[in-house]
Amino acid sequence: GPEKGVQGRAGQLPQVGITANVTQNRVDADATVAGVSFPKTYTSESYAIQLQQPLYRPANYEAYEQGKLAVAASDAQFEQARIDIALRISQAYFDVLAAQDAIAFIQAQKIAINEQLESAKRNFEVGTATITDTHEAQARFDLALAQEIAALNDLEVKRTAFAVIAGKLPDGLAGLKAGVRMNPPQPAGIDPWVSSAESGNIGVMAQSLQLEIAQRDISRLRSGHLPTVDAVASYSQNKGTSPFYSGLTIDNATIGVQLALPLFSGFATSSQVTQAVALAGKARADLDTARRNAAQGARTAYLGVQNGVSQVRALEAAEASSRLALEANKTGYEVGVRINIDVLNSQQQLYSTRRDLAKARYDTLLAGLKLKAAAGSLSEADLAELNALLDGR
Repeated sequence: GPEKGVQGRAGQLPQVGITANVTQNRVDADATVAGVSFPKTYTSESYAIQLQQPLYRPANYEAYEQGKLAVAASDAQFEQARIDIALRISQAYFDVLAAQDAIAFIQAQKIAINEQLESAKRNFEVGTATITDTHEAQARFDLALAQEIAALNDLEVKRTAFAVIAGKLPDGLAGLKAGVRMNPPQPAGIDPWVSSAESGNIGVMAQSLQLEIAQRDISRLRSGHLPTVDAVASYSQNKGTSPFYSGLTIDNATIGVQLALPLFSGFATSSQVTQAVALAGKARADLDTARRNAAQGARTAYLGVQNGVSQVRALEAAEASSRLALEANKTGYEVGVRINIDVLNSQQQLYSTRRDLAKARYDTLLAGLKLKAAAGSLSEADLAELNALLDGR
């Protein structure tokens, strides 16, 4: 990234070069002056240093500005990569937590079902229940075993996905602290988030820089029709033998201003300008697409947070109701006003609700990160705030 700026600035700085050569010369004709014959072969040496300082080169100036924009674009791309990896590792982290929760809830359900199974067996032995109760509980227990196997496999898949991003398998990831509340987006309206995304999204900013680079390229290529002015200076030294002098050294120093005016380049410059205009049009279309995508991403994430908060609250209420329903069905079964299947259904409903509630919390927190990322406001402080919600014990 920074090297683009160095390369763009190079055209504004002096260009210095040194040349040297040694030449073996041969004269085919005899050279005689005043009866004196000179050698037919002789050696000449020359050394020169040249300096050229651009004074007026519009193409070099545009390249310099393009270099600065390229540095900014590289920084934006790096920031986008940083945000993407933060979102990916957050997603993978929550996926592992959700898989762990699923196993924990299934195992808790197995314990509850097993207790119901043992109760059904005892009741059958004393004659207060039929064998059907035992079969129902056994079927639910076997189903829970199958679900546990699938959940364990899913956990390994999620752990491996996390390792691909983090570089190592997770070990003892901290879960959410108890009592964490999900808050709706602030500001509450969707329009401010969409507006921020259309202007502040990192992808939009990077594409905007690419458009400006493309526009600068048009100006750079059009300047191929313009004259250039350079300050030039040189110093050279020539020495050697010749048919007319021997051992003579000639020094030559020059300084001046050089004007160059292009007249015709075989339509190359015009063709390059036409191509650059087309590429700038593409960059403008890409910018419009980036803005639409950012706006859509902000809308989706905003609704994800908003609906997630509502879903979490509803599931919290459902968990409380399911817990009460299970206790009531257990009591009813003991006194004979509820049957075994009612208790089993209540158990399944409670643990399914707890699993869904945990996942809804993770999804809501992740949607909050995606919303800030879409709006271009995701920062290290936001990640630290999320980390503070995790139980590090």
